[in-house]
Amino acid sequence: MDILGVSCFYHDSAAALLRDGQVVAATMEERLTRKKHDNGFPSKSIDFCLERGGIKGTDLDYVVFYEKPMVKIGRILQTSLGTFPRSWDFWREAVTAYVSEKMWIKSLLQNYLNIAPEKILFCDHHMSHAASAFFVSPFDEAAVLTVDGVGEWTTTTMGQATSNWNGEGANKIDLFWEQRFPHSIGLLYSAFTTFLGFEVNEGEYKVMGMAPYGEPKYVDKVKKMITIHSDGSYNLNMEYFSFHFSAHHSYNDKFTAVFGKPRVHGGDFFTEKSAPHRAGEKEAMERNQYYADVAASIQAVTEEALISMARALHQKTGSKNLVMAGGVALNSVANYKLLTETPFEDIYIQPAAGDDGGALGAALWAYHLVLNQPRKTIMTNTYLGQDYSDDEIRAFLDREGIPYTYFADDDALIDRVVDEMVDQKVVGLFQGRFEWGPRALGNRSILADPRRAEMKDIVNTKIKFREPFRPFAPVVLTERAAEYFDYPNVEKAMMPRFMLAVSPVKPDKIDVAKATTHEGGTGRLQTIDRETNLRYYELVRRFGEATGVPILMNTSFNLRGEPIVSSPANAWWTFSHSGIDWLMMGSFLVGKDGQKE
Repeated sequence: MDILGVSCFYHDSAAALLRDGQVVAATMEERLTRKKHDNGFPSKSIDFCLERGGIKGTDLDYVVFYEKPMVKIGRILQTSLGTFPRSWDFWREAVTAYVSEKMWIKSLLQNYLNIAPEKILFCDHHMSHAASAFFVSPFDEAAVLTVDGVGEWTTTTMGQATSNWNGEGANKIDLFWEQRFPHSIGLLYSAFTTFLGFEVNEGEYKVMGMAPYGEPKYVDKVKKMITIHSDGSYNLNMEYFSFHFSAHHSYNDKFTAVFGKPRVHGGDFFTEKSAPHRAGEKEAMERNQYYADVAASIQAVTEEALISMARALHQKTGSKNLVMAGGVALNSVANYKLLTETPFEDIYIQPAAGDDGGALGAALWAYHLVLNQPRKTIMTNTYLGQDYSDDEIRAFLDREGIPYTYFADDDALIDRVVDEMVDQKVVGLFQGRFEWGPRALGNRSILADPRRAEMKDIVNTKIKFREPFRPFAPVVLTERAAEYFDYPNVEKAMMPRFMLAVSPVKPDKIDVAKATTHEGGTGRLQTIDRETNLRYYELVRRFGEATGVPILMNTSFNLRGEPIVSSPANAWWTFSHSGIDWLMMGSFLVGKDGQKE
């Protein structure tokens, strides 16, 4: 049985193909169109999934959309009428978008896939999130928490799920509590993201990266805007916000009366901690320190709200396991605290936790809850995108006249690349199927030696062309992770596989990997084992043999403002337009300026 899940027309469009309960393929549209956060109809993603599955649209048993558009437009109509005439521009833009495309998603899918209308299903937005997390988790039973900006009406849910393995038990997800729009942790965090000078749906990671350079001095001010209750619920004080009636502004003059002038978008950010060599620029440093303190404050309040929800959810369910999805579930700093400061013993987060993951969740919902089919899979890696054979890579290199060295012996290639990294060279790694979700986890990564603090600045400024304060991730051998990170049961934990939790570095290891140790002594670690990705594992292991440090610095293979690379052409372009020293593509090694052995 083949089921295609689709998400589009809001944040990140995506498609995922499920065959008899197993994930065959999944990708965000941006990886294929090269348009960052592409939210259009995901034709390329759909085509890729069908091609990977060896089928045509007419062969599909079902197509499932990740939310219910008519319910969403009902919410927009109701809230717009409630805030008229302030909402006129918001209403006009929303109606234009829905009339032009969103209302007609069923027809678009039917025509594009040439499929019968009765085979097209619609799933609630937050049920898509919940299914995306639970039905690929390792748990038979779990509490469920979904938190994002907004779906149709819902912004947060609590629930409990059980599953049917091999015909035993029952598949069930009971979302027994919800928070409704406009009260939203996701939209609260987004308002501060905008205030701090970053783009919504992209800059939230930057706020997390900025927060460690500040102190949560303004928690009391943030709490003028949100009330957190002991039962896990919360309320926003809407007097400070405008996202419920404006298409362009998320906060208003009352907000700025509390927090002052917004930070200039794209402005240079540095503090005494992040750039001590700029101590002479006192005025700018003091201004930036204020914004860092605001970032620390909204991060602290977000963590408090999530911990309150999780504790209340545990009290209601008694479960030892928690699954999470929704964009807020990508807050990796909060995720570690949820694990260590709540009664839950284990947490699983679907790695594409945002709207892209809704495509997978919609397909899983149909298979397991609508059709009541038993569970078949646990997602232990994210390598679900397109891959390229050595023959295809060679053909590209030859066609473009790019000099390269081919390694028939993979061990020799790995040893050579490790030698280059030990020699302080930066390597672009392109291999296998690209990753599902926002993280580069070893198939489309930029790798470097983490031991020198300067490597962080080198990669940020000369390769990624992004803000110098942005942190990098340490990838560490699973069996060695406990030596370096204070993460409970890290050898078996799932969140570190997907780079979804920021863990304290052990005190005696703080200076070991300076380029990946964040301000405050933490790291957003990724663990890797031999079975999951042998070549990636061997790069880390042999670097450890050569240096005594079984860790590499890992960041996504892309430049600022671009999607992560997917094809050899993307990889070559990024390599050519950056300071990356070597490009390892499949069994080929490419150097700069025709450099070749």
